[in-house]
Amino acid sequence: MRSTEGKLCRSMIAGLTLFLLTAGVMAQTDPADLSAKSSAPGGASPSGPVASSAGASSPSGPVASSPGVSSPSGPVASSSIASSPAASYPSGTEDRMEWFADAKLGIFIHWGIYAVNGIDESWSFYNELIGYDDYMKQLAGFTAENYDPRQWVKLIRESGARYAVLTSKHHDGVALWDTKLSRLNVVDTTPARADLIKPFVKELRRAGLKVGLYYSLLDWSHPDYPNMTKSVKRYSEDSLRWERFVTFNHGQISELADKFRPDLYWFDGDWEQSAEKWRAAEIRKMILEDNPAAIINSRLAGYGDYATPEQGLPSARPEAKHWELCMTINDSWGYQGNDKNYKSPSQVVRIFAECIGMGGNLLLDIGPKADGTIPEQQAEVLREMGRWTSRHRQAIYGTVAGLPDGHFAGPSTMSRDSTTVYLFFPGDGGGELMLEGVKNRINKAFVVGNGTTLEVREYLRPYWSNHAGVYFIKVPEEVLDGTMTVIGLALDGKLKTE
Repeated sequence: MRSTEGKLCRSMIAGLTLFLLTAGVMAQTDPADLSAKSSAPGGASPSGPVASSAGASSPSGPVASSPGVSSPSGPVASSSIASSPAASYPSGTEDRMEWFADAKLGIFIHWGIYAVNGIDESWSFYNELIGYDDYMKQLAGFTAENYDPRQWVKLIRESGARYAVLTSKHHDGVALWDTKLSRLNVVDTTPARADLIKPFVKELRRAGLKVGLYYSLLDWSHPDYPNMTKSVKRYSEDSLRWERFVTFNHGQISELADKFRPDLYWFDGDWEQSAEKWRAAEIRKMILEDNPAAIINSRLAGYGDYATPEQGLPSARPEAKHWELCMTINDSWGYQGNDKNYKSPSQVVRIFAECIGMGGNLLLDIGPKADGTIPEQQAEVLREMGRWTSRHRQAIYGTVAGLPDGHFAGPSTMSRDSTTVYLFFPGDGGGELMLEGVKNRINKAFVVGNGTTLEVREYLRPYWSNHAGVYFIKVPEEVLDGTMTVIGLALDGKLKTE
């Protein structure tokens, strides 16, 4: 239960935020009215909260623990993973991370006004591919008229995912909830006229899934944020305006905590400012005081709990104990009707197997249309994921990273007690699997999902040798899974390798 002190603190933050924002708007000529509320749909002018000035600053770059980026069109993505300073926090980090380590699969959802025209979320105006005013005209077309959060969650649950992360606010500043700190939200400025996060969170909890919310620390629409586009900068140094923005930012995060109590905070955009300027330590403290069980991704300028590479599958097991690959289902985060480059279910499963084989998770992204429907091709991938994960759940959930490199030509996982190893390989023809460097005897080899016992032969281990031999496991074509087959190996004790 949340403490009285925490609630009081957040109330004070919200009050101070409203005061500072109101004072700030009154003190400047920026056309944005971030505090006045309107009940009329599409009430904001297309110009929205624009400010002007000249010259853009380049991103200062994230700290080492923030290895990914928000968009392929933004700063250069990296698949490197560094340890987070938060790993040294003494307050029960491992207990908090247990559900995340066991979850394996999450669904990322990029949904916002950018789905109306099917263009890059936020980056399209930042990179000046479209004018800001034209970008904001999409507010009038964001209807969410066919949004069915129960069906969303049903599909997510069927996919085998154990958590979902929804974009509460991207870099464009458009909030999907009824924020009291800005008019730039779907309730006040779009025909949707509803808090779109609340019913989704309700359905996730009803289904027993963990709730994750994405929040962009930067806000290219806010009149007190220094950067707007790659060539437009509102100001370089203005401590008063920056203080107003920080107060606004912390206030919105506090709203998310109060309204939705997320299990996971997925931050983004930290590369444009330092941890000190974001006051990242304060954000972390505020979140954990509100909900000590919450976890935070790496993009809080070094104050997160786990690493988040983006669009780049690590080629070797990362150093970070906890990590998650976030990946699009085609080439776009949000809905883009002209992007037909979808990964096949088999390709997604193979990438997923590589992630869990290296002790990580996969956060697979989908992009709903502006009306709230999920494109059928995306739904098909999730359904096939569900068929496959359901059949092979034994080798997925609650497992740990598998064999060290060089022992098997493919991904693998292992039971927590290290007595069962699971081998993953594409289901395109029978044959023999080869296993090297395992000193254990194999008591039984079986096909996960149907229980068929397989023939195992061992070579290159004479009776007088203490070295591991080479195992060959015969896999008949008729037992193969068309997407990916998994073979379980019951060992004679805890795994021993050389």
